[in-house]
Amino acid sequence: MPRTSPTLHSTLIGTAGWAYPHWNRTVYPRPHPPGFHPVGYLSRYLEAVEINTSFYSPLRPELPRLWVQQVKENDRFRFTAKVPRAFTHERSYDNSLIELTHEGFRPLVDAGRLGCLLLQFPWSFRFTPENREYFIKLRRLFHAYPLVAEMRHSSWMSDEALGTFMDYHVGFANIDQPQYVKSMPPTAFLTSSIGYVRLHGRSRPKDGVSPLVGMRVTGEQGAGYDYLYSAVELAEWKQRIDRLRSFSPEVYVIANNDGGGKSVVNALQLRALVENRDPAAPPELLRHYGPELRGYTEPPRQESLFETGGKPRRDVAA
Repeated sequence: MPRTSPTLHSTLIGTAGWAYPHWNRTVYPRPHPPGFHPVGYLSRYLEAVEINTSFYSPLRPELPRLWVQQVKENDRFRFTAKVPRAFTHERSYDNSLIELTHEGFRPLVDAGRLGCLLLQFPWSFRFTPENREYFIKLRRLFHAYPLVAEMRHSSWMSDEALGTFMDYHVGFANIDQPQYVKSMPPTAFLTSSIGYVRLHGRSRPKDGVSPLVGMRVTGEQGAGYDYLYSAVELAEWKQRIDRLRSFSPEVYVIANNDGGGKSVVNALQLRALVENRDPAAPPELLRHYGPELRGYTEPPRQESLFETGGKPRRDVAA
């Protein structure tokens, strides 16, 4: 399948998902103006989103076609997308599901807007001979796509496991997550041409997220990922991101801490740190997180409809 990259040595920073009701009046204006679409709105401020809904079932092709139209004013904007959980969690799929999955991703590929697919495995998926073979099987099943895999169990840090990633050209998702027994710590591994970072937040899950399966099970949406990274924590991740950027032409950084719109806050802060410029920010977000965004983003002002740039970073007194 054809694939295009934004530019050489691109770092695209964004959020996991965008269709969150709890982002209204925090990230998105309310009432919505005429013609409003959340992914189109986000594309004015960020350069990537990770599609969450494809994890639960294959995409209906008309949806990605719509999304592609919504982001057309931002040439750099890319989607990444989760492979359905039937492949990674349930291990229960047939040829029909495989074809539906391919059909759902095809509009993104045809438009040159697909960055990569993400295999998100649960903590219980440890590095064993059996799981290694299953991992290779999925790689072959999705051989036509650039592929990244997230492993939440630390056994996948072994030399043999990382060698499997490299042998089959699968990118390693470097993650930040709440720490529990044998969980994957923060890393900066590069096993393919694509660098990938996912920031889940560090709050210990209650009823919102199961650390063993890596998916939301009960409770209010967003509650389990209600965490705002501090300046010190972001600086630590900037160092890892810079390491990936040194060797990879294409790096994706995805903030998954959507509670209260915090993923957008941290994504904008990381854009400022990594790109050394002050990006524009949604006015609603500035009203809610003014102190946190001060020194990272442009001050509030009247913006044109599709302005995606930003001013060069100013020196901020310590």
